[in-house]
Amino acid sequence: MRRFVVAGLAGTLAGIIATTQVAGPLVAQEAKSNSKVYEQLDLFGDIFERIRAQYVEEVDAGELIEAAIDGMLTSLDPHSSYLSPEDAAQMRVQTRGEFGGLGIEVTQEEGFVKVVSPIDGTPADEAGIEAGDFITHVDGESVLGLTLDKAVELMRGPVGSEIVITVVREGEDEPFDVSIIRDTIKLTAVRARTQGTSVVLRVTTFNDQTYPNLEEGLKKQVEAAGGIDKINGIVLDLRNNPGGLLTQAIKVSDAFLNSGEIVSTRGRNPEDGERFNATDGDLAQGKPVVVLINGGSASASEIVAGALQDHRRAIVVGTKSFGKGSVQTVMPLRGDGAMRLTTARYYTPSGRSIQALGVSPDIVVEQPRRRTEAEEEATSPRARSEADLRGRLNNDSLSEDEIRQIEEDRAKAEATAELRQEDYQLAYAIDILKGLSAFTPAK
Repeated sequence: MRRFVVAGLAGTLAGIIATTQVAGPLVAQEAKSNSKVYEQLDLFGDIFERIRAQYVEEVDAGELIEAAIDGMLTSLDPHSSYLSPEDAAQMRVQTRGEFGGLGIEVTQEEGFVKVVSPIDGTPADEAGIEAGDFITHVDGESVLGLTLDKAVELMRGPVGSEIVITVVREGEDEPFDVSIIRDTIKLTAVRARTQGTSVVLRVTTFNDQTYPNLEEGLKKQVEAAGGIDKINGIVLDLRNNPGGLLTQAIKVSDAFLNSGEIVSTRGRNPEDGERFNATDGDLAQGKPVVVLINGGSASASEIVAGALQDHRRAIVVGTKSFGKGSVQTVMPLRGDGAMRLTTARYYTPSGRSIQALGVSPDIVVEQPRRRTEAEEEATSPRARSEADLRGRLNNDSLSEDEIRQIEEDRAKAEATAELRQEDYQLAYAIDILKGLSAFTPAK
């Protein structure tokens, strides 16, 4: 019996020794890592005090610390940043759909400010700013080397004041200046209209009003058309939509899906991942959907396009989207400031991440360059037809109703041709819906 006790004690002692041998280096490694962090923090404190005491001009300690925090966050990725109390308040106002400024969504690339997209109907849009433009100077001051928030701050100012931005654009040989008058930006999240027999839903942003606007706008257009059977489909126009609230992207996707995953998010820890699924109910009642995207379609726009594309609920038309596949969480901080931190990547239902890749359209359609008046005048004159010939035979085989129907169809075709000159991508999307409806058997 004594032998068994001794053996048991020996086994316990060996287990303790083995555990100590394994855990010991791990504890030492953790302690060394913590020690290095504390040394770096001491270094930060030392530099901070030296700046306060020896910098050529007196500095504001609070501003210095805010700049250090912002630098720490912006070093992570272009979308993480510190929001001062003023910036945090401005962001909350913008989310509600009204704010002051130029009306552009921007990011940073190679030290310069890059336009993700201008917002419809804003001063920047009316001044001709385009997605993909680089802003190099604001009122003659270079933005190179500034943080994105500082560059944006330069572009802010009183409503009614003028700002001159210097733009570099692909295809232009030289930078050029654009003068813009700042204004209050009132966002209409969704504009709905009927083009022929197709309902066009132009979604400009994803804020608190997006889904309610979309639902109401679609309902009014369907009622005006005389019922869902009177329309041949829906064009969801997400071009130059810079994104916004994830919750609204999920609701807009759900509006056209009855079931299945819409989007999933995955962070550093697997247990923090989330999946968002569609609920029963399709606002379009099964009617075909075409989604329009371009290089200015980002973030929430890409979630919607990716979800409807993966579920084969919509045909995606246009050009490759921007490729912002990350999720930012806004965390309130003491003193009414906030921190915008990238916390996850999002994935479409098929499991693809679009980060830096974007959503590729099912049908690539470029928007042609607008022709000048001289080019318009140089086009060939209208071709003559049989109806133009003197002494032609009349067509007396058709009734008045049949002739009227032919004339109405011709008018619709001419309206589509005019739209093609104004917005080729939209006209292409509407043509797809016409084609799909032609092959859909009548109920």
